[in-house]
Amino acid sequence: MLPIDLSIPLGIGTPAWPTYEPLQMKYFKRLAPNGANGQLLTHSNHVGTHLDGEIHFYSPGRDIAQLPLDYLMHEGVIVDLSDAVGDYDIYTSKMVEDRVEVKEGDILIIHTGYHHNGWDQPTADEVTYMVKHPGPDREFAEWAKAKKLRWIGVDCGSADHPMNTTIRTWMPRQAKEADAHFRKKYKKPLEEVFTDDKYQLMHLEMFNHQIVHAECMGGDIDLLLNQRCVIGAFPWRLVDGESCISRILAFVDDDRHAKLMAKKSKAKLTKHGDVSGSENDWLHEEGRKLAAKHKKAKKSKKAGRTKKRK
Repeated sequence: MLPIDLSIPLGIGTPAWPTYEPLQMKYFKRLAPNGANGQLLTHSNHVGTHLDGEIHFYSPGRDIAQLPLDYLMHEGVIVDLSDAVGDYDIYTSKMVEDRVEVKEGDILIIHTGYHHNGWDQPTADEVTYMVKHPGPDREFAEWAKAKKLRWIGVDCGSADHPMNTTIRTWMPRQAKEADAHFRKKYKKPLEEVFTDDKYQLMHLEMFNHQIVHAECMGGDIDLLLNQRCVIGAFPWRLVDGESCISRILAFVDDDRHAKLMAKKSKAKLTKHGDVSGSENDWLHEEGRKLAAKHKKAKKSKKAGRTKKRK
């Protein structure tokens, strides 16, 4: 099996989640006169592609070092919801299951398409990436627990809806936009959808059930939309770590990898060598065809069960 990178590039320009320490990097020794180059890095755990650990929000939980390898690496599926959600929207479990099969115990990666706004992309827009991305309501969290998902990954700033975090207070202009959007689309004001008892529910209501999540995923994720594969997150073996910067990879067999690399060779790339999400609509169209095929098969299977009962 061979890997496909699902991580974004990490550098001093990579935005951390708001108020968290960004990456700072400096040389403390040089080839002349020290005989070697050496660098010193300081950063929080919430910059670039990273895995939120249980003790980030749940004190009795496992630290990063305690997460078993067969928890971090397992079969899973990458679902593309970019055709279903836009700024400030809510995504649901139905949107997911209409597009892919999610098995009990899977790792689930959600492609909202908002990594196209990431710092490494030609269409970078940090406010959209961190503040306007879609997110779930409690329905999705309850479904994830019922499915006994191992962990979840997202290609945007948070697994929670940004307006269900403290960003809602920090960015009043965008909160006003979101409220107007909710009133128009969901017929309720923002404060009635994301009530205080739901605050950061993807963190507070999931980590105590050993379902954590990765945030700020990307890389070549557009090659694998609405497809199953083996997925692995590789954080440091960080004792007492509440979270950790991570390399996250998808693994596919050699023949499939060769076909995916052939597709990548035809795609427009970012300056860092990843597929440029916003400039390769044909990859999204391929993913949507797979989703339509899944939905048709699911409908046919349901019709067959109904016919048998009759």
